[in-house]
Amino acid sequence: MASFEAAIRDGVDGIESDVHVSKDGVVIMFHDPTLGRTTNFTGVIKESNWYGPDGMQHARTKKEPRQSIPTFAETIALLMKPENLHVRLDVDVKGTNDPEQLFTLMHAIISNTPEWETKLAPRILLGIWHPRFFKAAKEILPYCRRSSISFSLWIAREFLWEDVEYVSVWFKALATSEGQRFRNEAAKANKKLLVFTVNEPEHLIQVVQWGVDGVISDVPKRCLDLRSSLDKNYDATVLRHSKWLLYTVYQWPLIWLIQRLSEYFVRSNGPLVRPGV
Repeated sequence: MASFEAAIRDGVDGIESDVHVSKDGVVIMFHDPTLGRTTNFTGVIKESNWYGPDGMQHARTKKEPRQSIPTFAETIALLMKPENLHVRLDVDVKGTNDPEQLFTLMHAIISNTPEWETKLAPRILLGIWHPRFFKAAKEILPYCRRSSISFSLWIAREFLWEDVEYVSVWFKALATSEGQRFRNEAAKANKKLLVFTVNEPEHLIQVVQWGVDGVISDVPKRCLDLRSSLDKNYDATVLRHSKWLLYTVYQWPLIWLIQRLSEYFVRSNGPLVRPGV
């Protein structure tokens, strides 16, 4: 929660997190499906209880300052503070979740929030990695806008294109010649383009030049400061930070491999079927 609060204080337009459901039905905001990498607990989230003497409510991050894991309900409460009513929530829905269970639990929290239809629902963006989530999203959370999320341009085009307003794509995939074609296709189809994960100054300058609609970053303050510098003196800032991006020459084999691996992991969460088929 501290990172959300800090990002909002720094001036971001939105916050982003993966979501997972505990064994006892609590939606939590956490990147990994397991606890051991970043907390003092171990185990798989969906096999662990939130409540109880050994519940995840007692887990703390390894990194200082030690923080508890935020729940979806706590995050919604943060968004509904009067000073935060401008902040969007991007919910990263990984394919390991059960769509009906997750979206039903989310709907219960959202719909129990005062003035949710006007002050909350329009600010929630569902980020979907696997097409099997579209049916439940449209039936249970029809008021939430939807975005695809993908490392793979092929999956984004073929399976996550029709039922979304936004497309969120890995930066390095978009920096290739194929990525340029994808950016042009998104613009022609009136899709809003989000880019992840943009942490380096030269990468942020590149996405500004592309004219994207938003970036996802682990270092929002750095991005905000650089964007302010670009607004004040664009040419000098570009000259100071820009580097020749040799992705298509030197990094293309690695980019190709990562996209193929991502397709394998997405397929592991169920067959890839186009929505409506």
